[in-house]
Amino acid sequence: MTGEQSEPPTSPFGDLSESGLRERFDRLNYVATDRVVTTVYLALRMGRPLLAEGPPGSGKTELGKVLAEAFDTELIRLQCYEGLTVENALYEWNYTKQLLAVQSDEGRVGTGETNGEPPVDEARSNSVFDEEYLLERPLLRVLTADGDRPPVLLIDEIDRADEEFEAFLLELLSDFQVSIPELGTVTADHPPIVILTSNRTRALSDALKRRCLYLHVEPPSFETEYEIVTRKVPELDAVVAAEVCAIVERLREESFLKRPGVAETLDWARAVATLRADSGDDDSASISTDEIERTLGCLLKEVEDVERVDTELLERLREAASVATDRTVEVPDGSRS
Repeated sequence: MTGEQSEPPTSPFGDLSESGLRERFDRLNYVATDRVVTTVYLALRMGRPLLAEGPPGSGKTELGKVLAEAFDTELIRLQCYEGLTVENALYEWNYTKQLLAVQSDEGRVGTGETNGEPPVDEARSNSVFDEEYLLERPLLRVLTADGDRPPVLLIDEIDRADEEFEAFLLELLSDFQVSIPELGTVTADHPPIVILTSNRTRALSDALKRRCLYLHVEPPSFETEYEIVTRKVPELDAVVAAEVCAIVERLREESFLKRPGVAETLDWARAVATLRADSGDDDSASISTDEIERTLGCLLKEVEDVERVDTELLERLREAASVATDRTVEVPDGSRS
């Protein structure tokens, strides 16, 4: 677990090809543009962390989950928040267990029953600071993970953490190691797959960005989102799926407090499919303005945004949906850019 690293660890992805990575994504129905595939491929081959920035709901967190599934490895997620401390993210000592161990030895000394062991002294008290008493948190779990394939470390919403915690991450992102005063340096046998996500609620430091490859994730084009919906919600009629994507695309043009992301599109597509299956109506019928209005809670999550959807906007959404099927040409290859 401890010890100095004499040379940088080699990447376990030396035999991975860019086309092979795309095939893994395709098998898991993860629709990725050429730019996403290339950037992720380079991060894996070079053993570098990947910083994915973009608006909420654009698929950043999903990328980490898909990579863990694609390489059949463990996903270790650290959800960041204001006030996150090193102890919460790296390790803590099991103080209760330490105290019981010390009290046990003190009791044995008091009765003279030491079983030939030396009495409690400084060396004995220090022994409660070993791995037996260590509680691993996500960052330490990543560095000590076993197996041929390294785990995926998903540091989600790093922009929500404080700048002090961001600075703490620099050693881990550079050398995939951390220092524990009582134990020494802990170094990963293989560089973990590290995905950091940010919604850009604050600017990240140049030092952190230098340690990462960068990927800016935008909401997908109509064609790409249509492919995502047809793969993820196959029970939805293809024509209706096109209308769903066209309506969401039109909604994103409005100056809402929170524009719908891919996650909301999929929620809405599943909601439409569920309601139509339950009602027994023609599942290929066009989406009506009433249907849109009744299900707005799947797309818009701020009351101010919901209240802005008036009769005029609903009609414009219907107009966008009416020409959607003209845009659904051969999607799978043509959607990637």
